[in-house]
Amino acid sequence: MNETLSPPQVIQTQDHTENPTIAFAKDVLKGLNSTPKRLSSVYFYDERGSQIFEEICELDEYYLTRKETEILERYAGDIISKLPSNTHLVELGSGSSTKTRILLEAALARFTQTQYSPIDVSAEILTHSANDLKQRYPDLQVEAVAGRYEFGLDYILKKSVTANCIMWLGSSIGNLTRVEAAQFLRELRNNIGEHDCLLLGMDLRKTPEILEPAYDDAKGVTANFNLNLLDRINTELGGTFNRKGFHHRAVYNVGEGRIEMSLISDDDQVVKIENLGSEIHFKRDEAILTEYSYKYSQAEIVALAEASGFTVEQQWLDDEGWFSLSYFKPQNNAPELRAL
Repeated sequence: MNETLSPPQVIQTQDHTENPTIAFAKDVLKGLNSTPKRLSSVYFYDERGSQIFEEICELDEYYLTRKETEILERYAGDIISKLPSNTHLVELGSGSSTKTRILLEAALARFTQTQYSPIDVSAEILTHSANDLKQRYPDLQVEAVAGRYEFGLDYILKKSVTANCIMWLGSSIGNLTRVEAAQFLRELRNNIGEHDCLLLGMDLRKTPEILEPAYDDAKGVTANFNLNLLDRINTELGGTFNRKGFHHRAVYNVGEGRIEMSLISDDDQVVKIENLGSEIHFKRDEAILTEYSYKYSQAEIVALAEASGFTVEQQWLDDEGWFSLSYFKPQNNAPELRAL
């Protein structure tokens, strides 16, 4: 039996060339001086942001977690049965690994021992969840990587000696444009073997009446999550944002099939960011785009798979057909990236 790592190993370097704080500073400076202004959704997930997102997952309006959990609870054994013996489970954006435990328990029941490598940008959340998993599941070997997906995947896949199942749950792929999603998956396809697979959670297209409350809840938890970006800039970069001078907005663009989440300036104002030596000017009602969340039709899922060198081998849905968990296998001799 493989020994568990004690404590779980956490690689805290984001990449080989740039400190994460420097990367954050560069992206903030570039984004807030762009037209329109923009902040990347990857920066939602500092320690506080990750905690708030856990609260979002418990909201009545935020159906995504419930629907994906429903699928996992019903089909975890079926999913794991498709994997080769002792497949290495690798998760992108693992957070607290709460839903993932359903799959881990199914894997341990089938394989007795299982190797799990969560990858997340929050070292604090990652370390806590990895240690908790170690205590709960003695036969689970955990090696966690704190950093961006590309760095974590490169680190893990180079070391792996078994088949790998890359798990990307929670519809996080929706934060990428459709072209970016295909490009990311194509790069993943180029770095995995023929016996590897991808388990991909994707939110499906629905009406604005269902989608918009999921991103603009009555309690204001999602608004707090969005505004935490400004608090993070203040704390880490010496910003002077007053969160009371901005409000949260989330609308569903039916034509594009995406939620568009923004922070809106309530007045003309100037915000200084001391560590960047910069002043950012806002006009009344000017937006900072903070997140796209793309939704997919069944045809778009198939098109994404084919465009990135995969095939959809199987798909599982919740009872209402709101959420999809898809099992992607690499195409043999896949052609170059095709347009969606």
